[in-house]
Order: sequence, then structure tokens, then C-alpha cells
Amino acid sequence: VQLQASGGGLVQAGGSLRLSCAASERTGSYAPMAWFRQAPGKEREFVSAIDTWNNRAYYADDVKGRFTTSRDNSKNTWYLEMNSLQPEDTAVYSCATRRGRINISSLNRAGAYDYWGQGTQVTVSS
Repeated sequence: VQLQASGGGLVQAGGSLRLSCAASERTGSYAPMAWFRQAPGKEREFVSAIDTWNNRAYYADDVKGRFTTSRDNSKNTWYLEMNSLQPEDTAVYSCATRRGRINISSLNRAGAYDYWGQGTQVTVSS
């Protein structure tokens, strides 16, 4: 499975960006669709995920209310709409998925995912 992330760029604080992640194929029933990010000098961190088992979205605390994730099953694609961006959101954003479902408690664990996109850079200037 190949994942292609796109949509990153340079934006001023308060601005918006929309990231896309296109999968080359479906990864099976109820596979989660996630976004992680990694800032320079920091560890990769969870941003959001769609649990396709219960059709709910989950977010890291620091992006709740600002970021929204969604999906288009017909295109094997999911999205991350990012609003009110701040300089601390600057990072490489990567999408991830796996074959089959996982427990909700594992959605935020990078190790639970089998497939990763190459990452797209998001830079927010102050």
C-alpha cells in the first residue's frame, strides 16, 4: 500500500491548510486513517485519526477545535483540515494506516500503523 500525502506549505499564523492522503488501495475493513506530525528535534506525535469501525474522529488535545479530519471512501483518501494554525504546528505531517481495525486506545500509537506516507511539510510563520 502506498500513501501519498500532499497539501503542505507555508502559511501565516491564523491561516489554514488542507492536507490530503491518497492510498493506492483499500487497506481492509475498518482500517483507521491517521495523521501524525514531527517537528524538528521532537518525537513524532499523534494528531488525529478516524476510527472507521465507529466512524468517529479523535484528536490530540492541542489541535481539538482547530483541526478536522475526514475521508472520501470512493477515492481511498482522507484529509486534515487545519485552521487557526500557529507556529507550534510547524512540522512534517505524515499520514498512516494499517490493515484491519485496532482498539481505540491504540489509535494514537505510531507503532500500531503499518503504512506511512512520505510526509508533507507545514510551516507556520508568526
